[in-house]
Amino acid sequence: MHFFTIPPPAAAAPAFIIFFGFFILHNHSIFCNATSSNFSCIPSERQALLNFKHDLDDPALRLASWVGHDCCNWSGVVCSKLTPHHVHKLLLGDPDDQFYYEKPLSGEINPSLVDLKHLRHLDLSNSHIGGARIPEFLGSLGSLRYLNLSYTEFSGMIPHQLGNLTNLHSLDLSSVYVRNNDGTVRQTYAKNLQWLSQLSSLRYLDMSSIDLDEASDWLEVTNSLPSLEVLRLSSCNLNFIFRPISHVNFSSLSLLDLSRNYLGNNTSIPSWLSSLSHLEVLNLADNQLRGPIPEDIQNLTSLVHLDLSWNSFNTSIPSWLYSLSHLEVLDLGSNGFTGPIPEDIQNLTSLVQLDLSENSFNTSIPSWLYSLSHLEVLNLADNQLTGTISSEIKNMTSIITLDLSWNELQGDLPTSSMAQLCKLKEIDLSGNTWNRSISQILDICSGCLSDSLQVLNIRDGKIYGHLTTKIGQFRSLIDLDLCNNSISGLIPESLRQLVNLQSLDISNNQMEGIISEAHFANTTRLKFLFISDNPLTLKLGQDWVPPFQLEDLSMGSCHLGPKFPMWVRSQKSLSSLGLSNTSLADVLPAWIFNFSLELQYLDLSQNQMHGRIPNLMNVGTQRYSTIDLSQNHFEGPLPFVSSKVSKLDLSDNRLSGSISQFLCSSPSEPMNMAALYLANNQLSGKLPNCWSKWNNTQVLNLNNNGFNGGIPSSFGSLIFLQSLHLRSNNLSGILSLSSLQNCTNLVTLDLRQNKFEGNIPTWLRTSLRFLIAGFNEFHGHIPEQLCALNSLQILDLSNNNLFGPIPKCFNNFSIMAIKRAKSPNFLYNVSDGRITSYVEAALLLIKGKSIEYNKTLAFVNIMDLSGNSLSGHIPLEITNLSNLLSLNLSNNLLDGEILVKIGNMRELESIDFSKNKLSGEIPQSMSSLNFLSYLNLSYNNLSGKIPTGTQLQSFNSSSFVGNKLCGPPLTPNCSTNGEVTVVEKNRKEDDHEMSWFYIGMAVGFIVGFWGVCGSLIFNRTWRHSYFRILDCIKDQIYVASVLKLRWFRETITSCYNNQ
Repeated sequence: MHFFTIPPPAAAAPAFIIFFGFFILHNHSIFCNATSSNFSCIPSERQALLNFKHDLDDPALRLASWVGHDCCNWSGVVCSKLTPHHVHKLLLGDPDDQFYYEKPLSGEINPSLVDLKHLRHLDLSNSHIGGARIPEFLGSLGSLRYLNLSYTEFSGMIPHQLGNLTNLHSLDLSSVYVRNNDGTVRQTYAKNLQWLSQLSSLRYLDMSSIDLDEASDWLEVTNSLPSLEVLRLSSCNLNFIFRPISHVNFSSLSLLDLSRNYLGNNTSIPSWLSSLSHLEVLNLADNQLRGPIPEDIQNLTSLVHLDLSWNSFNTSIPSWLYSLSHLEVLDLGSNGFTGPIPEDIQNLTSLVQLDLSENSFNTSIPSWLYSLSHLEVLNLADNQLTGTISSEIKNMTSIITLDLSWNELQGDLPTSSMAQLCKLKEIDLSGNTWNRSISQILDICSGCLSDSLQVLNIRDGKIYGHLTTKIGQFRSLIDLDLCNNSISGLIPESLRQLVNLQSLDISNNQMEGIISEAHFANTTRLKFLFISDNPLTLKLGQDWVPPFQLEDLSMGSCHLGPKFPMWVRSQKSLSSLGLSNTSLADVLPAWIFNFSLELQYLDLSQNQMHGRIPNLMNVGTQRYSTIDLSQNHFEGPLPFVSSKVSKLDLSDNRLSGSISQFLCSSPSEPMNMAALYLANNQLSGKLPNCWSKWNNTQVLNLNNNGFNGGIPSSFGSLIFLQSLHLRSNNLSGILSLSSLQNCTNLVTLDLRQNKFEGNIPTWLRTSLRFLIAGFNEFHGHIPEQLCALNSLQILDLSNNNLFGPIPKCFNNFSIMAIKRAKSPNFLYNVSDGRITSYVEAALLLIKGKSIEYNKTLAFVNIMDLSGNSLSGHIPLEITNLSNLLSLNLSNNLLDGEILVKIGNMRELESIDFSKNKLSGEIPQSMSSLNFLSYLNLSYNNLSGKIPTGTQLQSFNSSSFVGNKLCGPPLTPNCSTNGEVTVVEKNRKEDDHEMSWFYIGMAVGFIVGFWGVCGSLIFNRTWRHSYFRILDCIKDQIYVASVLKLRWFRETITSCYNNQ
């Protein structure tokens, strides 16, 4: 991040004297009057000026002095000193004053200006003066030497009549465009520049941001201007830059700016540049130039300022570059340079500004760099620099801006050495690993630095400790950024001593305690305040009137409630307000959506706000507004919404009723809504057929409501739609061709848990990455047209009524097949405003659990076809999907064997083939799936030994039940070849013999029983004889028992008597 602006080099001043000489009178006072009150204004010119004033709107009353007879005394009017006193200059460009900037002149140029026939200098810059196009009659002001229409509001084609201004020395048409009400821009353009060729006296030409895409003659024409010294054509969509020119006529050029023309990856710097021997400033930044830096530049020995940043010169920096001994400004940032920082840079002893940021330099900061004593600006941000900052930094006595952010620096900071850099105003040490207390950091900045330091940025610096009262010493501090560290303790009240502070960011630390009105007592210039994600408590009175006017306020996750802070209403310039998770438990105040005309971002999410949401019809004046009221307790119907709102999140509330009025009673103009979240409410009814006004919508989330019916045909109007979530509703019907076919940008389609029926659509677009259609009533075959979706990353068709084979062409899903070096971060641009991003999210069934993915969704590749009636073999081609993380084919009718090459799918973390008809053995290659953490092969016809390895044996036996498998983790043991062992075989043989033994016993019992009992039943004689025998046996047993008992008693009695 560049937090400084490179000014023009001092050494280049002589080159600018010529073409700025005619600016002197303009610069000394924009309200300058004629030097003598005795000047007499020519009546016709006075009337011309009054007519001109009549067509202007002057909210700042800058033309209030345009009364009376002597127009030479009017502000902005300069007359000649010679008689007659003609009007020579009209200086109405906005001065550098915030009041006039906010209230510029507007209107149109009255043709009466042509009556100022001696007008030499016309400046209408930085105003809202404009019209359909630049007026042709300006070409009649033949005496003009200077014309400045920069930053005005004209559009259309530049009139060729400007070519009649043959006396022009300076022409500035830069940044002339009109911003439409819908936020688009109408640029001024030129189809050719032939009219310029007549301006032979032209010395200064600035047409930056003019569309010259069709002006293929731009180089030929500008080369024909022999007096041209300054040429600025930045952001002009230039073409034909490399057309050769036979002779360089504009060799007097001292400044050439062709930056930001995006000249393509195959272009290089043109050879004719080397002929510009007087060139002092060359800016070719941001053109996508590639290859080595051309050697022809070394011929530009007068160069003072060279900017080649934001290109792709990804080779080493050529050694000849260091022979440009006059260089004061060198910007090589944002290229692809690697290795150490070239030592020869120290030969550029005149360097004042050096920018090597956003490259890949990967060594420590070289010691010789500290010897560049003239260096005022050093930017080494966003590299891979290591080590520490040397104490030799004290030699950089001229340094004003030092940016070492986002490297790999660490360790000690040379406290005493850095404290000697008394000219240092801006220091950025963010994104390194300092492991130092904030108190030590402030010690570095003590002494003379406490008076000069304006910017201190150490975000993400591994800083800890308490923020002490020392902070109050830095009275010149404008920007203090300490966010994303581990700073703890209280915020000292000495903060109020920072009277120049404009931006304070201490968010995402561990600071605690109370913030009171005393902390902000003298901070009258504060514009940006970020204290979110700290356990702070704000005790600010409801009637408190802050001394500042904020533009951005973020207090998320601080304790602010339960009442809504009324002092916020006083912040009339606020463009962003973040109060999420601040314990607010109040109703929305009526003024919250229109207290600031600049409001673009409002976040009140994760609170306990309640009541109804008022209509959002008067939301500031900005076209792009973001409103987040999610995760509260709001109830009632949806509010009406202004067409200016671009992102609206009302999810996770208790809103109820139909959405028909919300959608269909919208303003007459088209809605600018880019993202609409209504998920997790109690909304119901059918989706109305009036989406045509919402055709700018990119993200639509209606999950978890009670909507029913089908998808209306007007969904086809949502041509910019990228993400559609309809999960968990009662929607039904067939996905018709007319409803979503025109949504050619669709990336996410989530239809899970509805009642959609019919066939899977065949018209889905190739942009689709996430197709989630599980738990519906789709039927039929899986269409092979799905194979054309080669960007598909998640395919969920689970729990439908699909049948037939799995298409073999699924190997066309290239995202599932190829491991990407860098996954896309599904961050959709949902507006052109300040808050522009949306992160895609999806709730997926993986590893037997429902998991919601958002920031990591880009790395998730899933195929779930479970719960259908799919049949046939698993196609061999599916093993080409080597980047797949989860494959679920359970609860189908699949047969055949598990694919031998399943081991090729090395990224698999989850496999579920349960409840199919798969047979054969588990392939050995499955044991090589090192990331596998979930496996279910239960209830198939698998047999044989479970392959050994660290993976498969780690699963529970439930992963394999319902098969004919053996080996760990199951109880039956197997040999290495899959046959049963000898012990197991003998045991099975013994079990076999025992079975026959029990069978024989049963048969013998049955035969013996019926052989005896059957004879007694069917033969009467045998039966009588049998019972007679039983009676005799019974009598004998009885007699024997009685005699035996009598003998036993007599024996006992005899023994007793003998005692």
